[in-house]
Amino acid sequence: MKLHMQGLSKSYHAGHPVLDVPEGTLGEYGLEGLIGPNGAGKSTMMGLLTRRIAPSTGSVTLEDGKTTHRLNPLKSHDVARLGLVKTNQRIQGFESLTIRDSLRLAATPFGQETYRGVLRDTTMDAAIETEIDAYLARFKFDDPDGFAKSGGEKKLLDILRCMILKPRMLLMDEPTAGLPDDVTQEVMKLVGEKVKAKEMTVVIVEHDLELIWKHCKYVHFLSEGAILFHGTPKDVKKNRVVAEKYMGI
Repeated sequence: MKLHMQGLSKSYHAGHPVLDVPEGTLGEYGLEGLIGPNGAGKSTMMGLLTRRIAPSTGSVTLEDGKTTHRLNPLKSHDVARLGLVKTNQRIQGFESLTIRDSLRLAATPFGQETYRGVLRDTTMDAAIETEIDAYLARFKFDDPDGFAKSGGEKKLLDILRCMILKPRMLLMDEPTAGLPDDVTQEVMKLVGEKVKAKEMTVVIVEHDLELIWKHCKYVHFLSEGAILFHGTPKDVKKNRVVAEKYMGI
């Protein structure tokens, strides 16, 4: 699954655009990174791609191998149903649901997300329960049948909820912030497995450059609202513009 941007821009109060992408594509290389300094426009781009933010100009299309979908007329929940899902940069949890029930909610088919339906075990397909058990065995929460308490647990729960949705394309906005190193490595191992199995394409927005260099096949560098360079991690690391504007070299 790939995202195409054409003449995409966003301006506020008729000022200088905070994002201006004449043309660009994400998702061609399986696992990609999007890097850039604070204020570069990364979060704005994520909002535009998922239709949380309306563009000032331009269009976004989603190609799934069979159909090309125009995203501009859609709401964010419609985009998610097409298979484009984004993790949350800011932790957003369901404080009234346990960890297990939060995962059940993510697995509940559209239109059936009632409180009673989520909590009643008999409504859950056995395969879904098995998948949830496998995730909770792989990723250790203090109390998987209780509530996510720490910021790290809530961050991890958000990632697993997205995985349960089985997206065709996953946008991960600073996914490892607040996670212990061992959990970060396990999350990236899981992401790599999903990409290798061609279950999804993934774009990671991240300030941890070592993580980007290690795991991503292709990297886009965004600065001052524009994609200034893209290429393999090796190419990006040695690019003079990236070095001066972001790496401080």
